[in-house]
Amino acid sequence: MDKACRYGTHRVKEPLGVLPQAADKLDNTMVCRENEILVDVKTLNIDSASFSQIKTICKQVESAMEAMILGIVNERGKMQNPVTGSGGMLLGRVREIGPDLHTDLHVGDEIASLVSLSLTPLKIDKILKIHMEKDQVDIIGQAIFFETGIVAKIPSDLPSELVLAALDVAGAPAQVKRLVKPGDSVLILGASGKSGLLCAYQARKSAGKNGRIIGVINDLTQKNDLEQLGVCDVILVEDARKPMDVYHQVLSANFGEQVDVTLNVVNVANTEMTSILPTKPSGIVYFFSMATSFAKAALGAEGIASEVTMMIGNGYTDGHAELTLNLLRESKILSEIFSRRYGKEGSI
Repeated sequence: MDKACRYGTHRVKEPLGVLPQAADKLDNTMVCRENEILVDVKTLNIDSASFSQIKTICKQVESAMEAMILGIVNERGKMQNPVTGSGGMLLGRVREIGPDLHTDLHVGDEIASLVSLSLTPLKIDKILKIHMEKDQVDIIGQAIFFETGIVAKIPSDLPSELVLAALDVAGAPAQVKRLVKPGDSVLILGASGKSGLLCAYQARKSAGKNGRIIGVINDLTQKNDLEQLGVCDVILVEDARKPMDVYHQVLSANFGEQVDVTLNVVNVANTEMTSILPTKPSGIVYFFSMATSFAKAALGAEGIASEVTMMIGNGYTDGHAELTLNLLRESKILSEIFSRRYGKEGSI
């Protein structure tokens, strides 16, 4: 067997020469190599764009969704949706640690992954339950983490289900802290989702009382949680796939001006120009959505002569896990919303 690579290339079956995320198929033999971690998996938190695509193609029939998820993992050795290219993350417990790996983890630690399922060798023995409203799947299975695969221990003061949901999108609010300045106007597409709520809360903290936060949602039923959080100056109910409609509504909500920063955290395709049009040419568009076509974004910006700065939503930012969990600790309302949505059934 090839020497274990810290980036996991020894697990790539095809095509050879690429890293695990770009691979079509990984070796998901659940034998812990010298620099790997073997984890017993409890729950998969599937990327929102991927889960939405699976629900749609399977017409929300759970048996069809189960078969599709098992088919992907059996074929690819990892949970990477071939349509969206995205994965998600997992909740599990450390079973074994390779002898050459230096880590502060111990066997038995409950952990959440901070790297994508799209590069994580995974084996599913059985799907126990699909949580349709949480984008989560309870399983019996195992996964392998490489030397560079970062994970977070589940803290004792927060329920594991909340930690799993929050850390799935932890890169987004951490980047918002970097991008949004005091006094900025900020547009959030998909403001009522889990990443949207966290981004809206952080955007208000960063922009301050003189900033202006505009949230766009696509359904009136999503409005109550966002209103309860109390961080948006304006909430618009619009279809993010209709750029001109959103553009006019945002300008009206922002005193006739484009915004400084736009955060795209939707889970549907064809929202690139809805992000770019309402943003100042000197502004920033942050695409955290895995449904984004970066060709459409680049060529679309060129087509309207906008030199807006566009950023890809890297799921990793230094300190992102602790920052995101601290938002839940800091805001009782935010924590209650996450508990209601992503906690155990019947818990608040």
